[in-house]
Amino acid sequence: MIRYIHPLRPHDATGLLVPIYAQIKMDFGRVVEPFLLHSQIPELLAGAWMACRETELVGAVPRNVKEAVATAISVKNKCPYCIDAHTIMLQAGGEKDLPNAIVKAKYNKIGDEKTRSVLEWLKYRSEPKPFSLKEAPEIIGIAVYFHYINRISKVLLGETPLPTNQRLLKGTMLNVASQMFSSAVKLPKTTGDSLQFLPETELPEDLAWAKGAANVEGAFSRFAAAVEDAGEIGLPKEVRLEVDNRIDAAFTGKGEAELVDFKDQALNSAAELAFLTAVSTRSVNVKVILAFRRHYPKDTQLLGTLSWASFAAARKIGCQLARP
Repeated sequence: MIRYIHPLRPHDATGLLVPIYAQIKMDFGRVVEPFLLHSQIPELLAGAWMACRETELVGAVPRNVKEAVATAISVKNKCPYCIDAHTIMLQAGGEKDLPNAIVKAKYNKIGDEKTRSVLEWLKYRSEPKPFSLKEAPEIIGIAVYFHYINRISKVLLGETPLPTNQRLLKGTMLNVASQMFSSAVKLPKTTGDSLQFLPETELPEDLAWAKGAANVEGAFSRFAAAVEDAGEIGLPKEVRLEVDNRIDAAFTGKGEAELVDFKDQALNSAAELAFLTAVSTRSVNVKVILAFRRHYPKDTQLLGTLSWASFAAARKIGCQLARP
């Protein structure tokens, strides 16, 4: 279930959405809700899809390692929808016990040394990093992407991609769902195929960790540009500047994390939604959404604001992960 906005589903797709949906269906297996929720801004969907595809689905790092990272980040961010979604993907890749070990943080039960070492690094940030310079763009990239998608999903999606959340039925449904994706998981894919949907652009300095893998660099440079364009739809410039500074303060502990009062209800409602999405997503409730909607009624304004704020937080975390 997608809340608060009205997505454009594949049967309603026109223009750029048509080839994007076709590639998602072929490479991912289905056009699932975390992609659908971006559809009101097709260029944003293109960016989100390529950031996901070029880190999670292709590359030098085994996919199950990256699905494990996606699951672990989702556990850290308490995103139940994404935990279930990537439990499904791990099971589709043949990993039956790994999801439970990640959810319960029993990393000592993980038999694959590479997976275990990467998850322990994410938790403890120990040095040296348990991956090569060639692997770094994919591993840091998948972590950054899921810090992004967890935030926007917690606001716009329900608790599970499954038809019900009842514990007695959940195991069976997870197994059935994993079978639906297994053929797409095993399908050979070519790196860089998603970059066709947006024009080439320069990589922002704070995403320099993406260099070293041309497809990841191309994906995140395009995604960053699409997010900035989307943010301009819902967030005035002065709000973006203020919120970005406060997000930085919240993550680094340097400076004041509290928002200033703009003395304007519209600007304050936009700043509150953006800041909470980035640093305290669980606090984004119906009241916060309605306060924003009173001044910014369009779905594209809400989507742009949530996307910009989610990616602003993810970028800060990416810088921390890339640092020694």
